[in-house]
Formats: sequence, structure tokens, C-alpha cells
Amino acid sequence: MQHVIIGAGPAGVVAAEHLRKLDPDSKVALIGDEPEPPYSRMAIPYYLIKQVDEVGTYLRKDAHHYAERGIDVIQDRVTGIDTGKQECKLEKGGSISYDKLLIATGSHPFSPPVPGIESPGVYPCWTLADAREIIKLAQAGNKVVLMGAGFIGCIILEALATSGVDLTVVEMENRMVPRMMNETSGNMIKDWCSSKGVAVHTSTKVDAIEPGSDGRALRVLLDNGNTLAADLVISATGVRSNIDFLEATNVDTDFGILVNHHLQTNDPNVYAAGDVAQGKDFSTGEYSVQAIQPTAADHGRIAASNMAGRVQIHQGSVNMNVLDTMGLISSSFGMWMGVDGGDSVELHDPGRFRYLNLQFQDDVLVGASSLGLTEHIGVLRGLIQSRVKLNSWKEKLKEDPTRVMEAYIANTQAIGHNAHVL
Repeated sequence: MQHVIIGAGPAGVVAAEHLRKLDPDSKVALIGDEPEPPYSRMAIPYYLIKQVDEVGTYLRKDAHHYAERGIDVIQDRVTGIDTGKQECKLEKGGSISYDKLLIATGSHPFSPPVPGIESPGVYPCWTLADAREIIKLAQAGNKVVLMGAGFIGCIILEALATSGVDLTVVEMENRMVPRMMNETSGNMIKDWCSSKGVAVHTSTKVDAIEPGSDGRALRVLLDNGNTLAADLVISATGVRSNIDFLEATNVDTDFGILVNHHLQTNDPNVYAAGDVAQGKDFSTGEYSVQAIQPTAADHGRIAASNMAGRVQIHQGSVNMNVLDTMGLISSSFGMWMGVDGGDSVELHDPGRFRYLNLQFQDDVLVGASSLGLTEHIGVLRGLIQSRVKLNSWKEKLKEDPTRVMEAYIANTQAIGHNAHVL
């Protein structure tokens, strides 16, 4: 049996290792299109501030890890797939055949249609190659403009602020991290950043990037009329799934690759995992792209099991984000924005940068978001993922939402349910 995995990120690496355990007599090939060993993009900010070196970003630190496990790592780009012949065409020439194929090609940065976005000195922060260029320009005292204050943008913000640059953030939505926090909590993060010396413009767009003056390489024109001088501009305005190379195939795609509850595509020999897979959402039951590393690892393990003939159903990934923004921890889980017909409770303490929002459907906790309350993170996920009925504890939580640990213990012990808590 020849297993081929396209994509050397977390989903691909976890799948390759799992396949080797479940199907030890098979051949496993892992194809990645970057010159470095498989690495974690989430580790790049730590590389920027020299908390880790390049090796520290690698998903597996031992240089012999893959060879010792019989995983053939191929550094090449797949330019197309012939599902009839069951082979992948390689950019450097030739092809590789497969019996089972996993597509874990992840995503790529989305560049907004801004004049000058391709200028020298403007980079995404997506690859180690990007990071090397950013390090050259993100020197203490230099002016840096960060486009985008979403999840990825805020991770980059943390690293840049630590490096001592003069940082300005521009976000087109009316708050920071709009896909994980509501207006109240998102703007509390903005206030926190401002108090730490980071300028944040929300409800603002970049109109153009032009050559600079007065010793600065660039100037950034905003739609509010302001102009920002910059030595470096980083674009973190979102990502798109890497599916373009599938256009000539029979593999069904939408925003990502459409999969079933086995993470199998419409072609029975082709699977998908990670940022490229349009997989099941635990909370909604719908299929969507969930571009977070825990989902990627979960997908990789389950897809590998099914490829090896060990049938496993994907129950759906819990939407979850945990973010550290200059020391302020924020988190969101499940249907954090609420559901139709549901109700909620909110704790808001702006002076202490504390926030907690619980979302209910009947007497079940279906979503939550928090700020500055790290002790609740695992419990919130456990209550949501267990779908435990809170009964009388719902009203107690509406009176005091900080009692989530008591609610969890009371209800999970009462029904003998061992829900998972981080």
C-alpha cells in the first residue's frame, strides 16, 4: 500500500506518523513544497523574537525522525493530480503514484487589492523565508505597520511589540480579532494594546502603499485620511485554502475540499485534512474550513485511520481559539456569538481587563468567550464539548458566570460523564 500525503504541516505530519503505526508494511510519502523540514507556522513569531532558532520551529526536532520511521519526505510541489491513474505530478519532474492520498496543503495568505501591496518591504508573515526578511527590518525603533488584527495578526503583534519597534495596527473591522471576540471584548483588547504603546486603528482600511520619504522606505495611506511612515509593512489580512491545483480534477471543492464524516472526498481514494478541508463543525453540524492547529492535528489522525482501513468517524471539531496579546489572554469556544433563540450572560470589568460571556441553548452551554480569565479556559471547552445539561446550574451561572468550575463538577459527576478538561 502506497500512502501519499501532500502537505508537510501539522495535519500531514500527524497523519504520516499515524499511518506508520497503523499500517507498518505500507509506504508513506510526505510531500512539502518548502526547503526546510516540516515546521509550525505558529512558531514563527517566537523565531522573530529569538525565543527559538529555526530548528525550534520544526515540528519534529530530531533530524532523523522521519527516516527512522520510514517516512519519505519529498521537497517538491504537486502541480496536479490524476485521480484516474492515481498519481501526483511533481513540479521538478515525474510523478508519484498512490493507493490512498491525503491532501493537507493548508492555506496561503490572502493579499487585499491594495495598490503597492507587492512593494519591497511588504511581507506576509507566513513562511520562514518571510520571517527572515521581517527580522532584517523589524529592528528596535523602526516603524512597522501591521495590516490585520485577526488571530494571526495578533500573534504577530505580540512578537513585534516585544522586538521594540514602533508599531501601528490597522484593522478594517470595528474591533480586534473579530472572528473570536464580540465588540465589547475585541475593543477591550484594543484598549489593552493602546495602554502598552501600540497604536491601533479599527474600522480603517489601507488605501495604498507608496514609496516613502524622510528616510522611511514606505508610506501607508489610510481611508481616514492619515498617512503612516513605515520601514516595514506586514499583511495579515486572512488566508485561503490551497485548492487551485485541483481545478482539473474530479475532487469536489467549495471554500475548501469537501469531505464526509470520514474526511474522505467524493473520490474514495482521496482524503483531506487541516486548513484545506471543509470538515464538520462540532457545534453546528455544518461543514466549514476551520483553520486552527488543533483541528489540523485531529483531522490528520482521523484521516490516517480511515486510510489504513481503521474506520473512524469525525464527530466534528470544536471551534476554539486561545490568544496571548501582550500578556492578555483571550479565548473563544463553540458558538461564542450565540444562537437563534438562545440566551446569554456577560461579566464585564473593563478596569481590570476581565470579561466573560456564556451562550446557552436551553440549558446547554454552546459557546463562550473570555478575557483575562485563564482559569476558565479548559472548563468552558469541557462544558461545551460534553453538551451536558446544566439544569438548575444555568440560572446560577446567569447570576455569577465565574462559577463554571462548580457547574462542571456538579453536572458531570452527577451523570457520571467524564468530559475532557484541558
